[in-house]
Amino acid sequence: MDAAAGRRPSGPPPRRRRGSRTERLAPFLLVAPAVLIIVGLRLWPLVLGVNFSFTGDGDRNGTPVGFDNYVTLFADPLFVTALRNVGLLVLLLPVAVAIPGLLATFLYLKVPGHRLYRGVYFFPAVLSPVIVGAIFNLLLAFDGPLNAVLGLVGLGPVDWLGDPDVAIFAVVGVHVWATFGMALVVFLAGFASLDPSLLDAARVDGASLPQSLWHVIVPGLTRTIQFVFVTTMIGMLTSMFGLLYVMTSGGPEASTYLPEYYIWVQQGKFNQPALASAASTVLFLVMLVVGLAQVAVLRRAGREG
Repeated sequence: MDAAAGRRPSGPPPRRRRGSRTERLAPFLLVAPAVLIIVGLRLWPLVLGVNFSFTGDGDRNGTPVGFDNYVTLFADPLFVTALRNVGLLVLLLPVAVAIPGLLATFLYLKVPGHRLYRGVYFFPAVLSPVIVGAIFNLLLAFDGPLNAVLGLVGLGPVDWLGDPDVAIFAVVGVHVWATFGMALVVFLAGFASLDPSLLDAARVDGASLPQSLWHVIVPGLTRTIQFVFVTTMIGMLTSMFGLLYVMTSGGPEASTYLPEYYIWVQQGKFNQPALASAASTVLFLVMLVVGLAQVAVLRRAGREG
């Protein structure tokens, strides 16, 4: 009896070992479909595109050309203009994030009519970019309603879509108006995780709205702000083709060119897929670098705050 009792704690039974092994494999099995989709539909096409960017177009179709396509890109004034406009978008990005952030704050604080505003603010996000572009082509026309209102107050007409120095700001402004509803929803979801007692304590201590916003709300929504910054930047760099095509077609004087529009022109008009692949690779690297830099800056600001 004693000898048998001494042999019992020799280890877990085989069935239990199989159960623990299944538990360890379960997370990998659950994420496997998503990983396969990402690899098959995202990463593998990306690798193929990068590889294709080192081949030639036209008479050199399919033959390796090294970095010739990239040299051609950076020697093309249109692509240089597109990259310069990317820099402008990065500078305007805080404004594009601050607008839905402030509106979400007012909705969270339940200003009068906040239920109506919630639906009104999100409505533009469900409209097609083609419809939005057509509407604002009418509103921003030289003889359109906006210039008529400006004329009434003595400011004079502005060639919103015909002036090379103004057109890119007009298109970006329309894009922000049309898309900030999604960022607004993300901010409202972030507010759901914010501790209301912190705002109540700030009010008791006599903090003003700007002080509460800077010292309570912004630190409490750091991760949400990081997410909105990155997704807004990606949207500005990859989702403005519809507006550009309808509102300016890259003009005037190619002042509204962005990399995605340049890619379409090279692929769709000039039938240069390898050059378009090189431009796509550059755009991906720009988004990667800018996105990582934004996250690093926001994390550092969050720690210092």
